[in-house]
Amino acid sequence: MPKEQGQKVVASNRKARHDYLIEDTYEAGIVLSGTEVKSLRQGRASLVDGYAYVDRGEAWLDNVHIPEYTEGTWNNHAPRRKRKLLLHRDEIRKLAQVTKEGGYTLVPLSLYFNDGRAKVELAVAKGKREYDKRHALRERQDRREADRAVASRKYLGE
Repeated sequence: MPKEQGQKVVASNRKARHDYLIEDTYEAGIVLSGTEVKSLRQGRASLVDGYAYVDRGEAWLDNVHIPEYTEGTWNNHAPRRKRKLLLHRDEIRKLAQVTKEGGYTLVPLSLYFNDGRAKVELAVAKGKREYDKRHALRERQDRREADRAVASRKYLGE
C-alpha cells in the first residue's frame, strides 16, 4: 500500500477563531490507538469543546470527540478520552510558561493527517470580549459590502 502524501484535514475548529485572539500556533503529534486512527481516516472528529494543557512536563489534549470506530470490537476507544501530545521539550516549557500567564489558553484549531501521521494545530490564544467579537463581525461585513460594490462597478464597465 502506498504511503499517504500531503495534508488531509479531518476537522477544524472555526469557532475558535471567532472566540479567541490567536497569538501563536504549534503543530503537535497525537498518541492515538488503532481504532481512533481508523475513525479519523473516515473523517469523523469534533474539536468544538476541545482544549489542551500542560501537566508535569507533558502536553495533553482533552475533550476532543473522536467517535468510536463502527467496525471496532470490544477494544474500541472512549470517544472523549485525554490524549497525549507530542511536542519538543522546549515547546512544552514555553507553552507551560505562557498558559501560567493570565488569560492565555491552548486551543486546537485543526486535526489533520500530514504524510500519513495524525497532527493537531494548537493555538496559544486569549479569549475575546463580546464587543471584540461584534467589532470583528462588523469589519467582515463592511469588507464584504465593499468588495461587492467594487465587483458591481467592474461588471458595469466603469
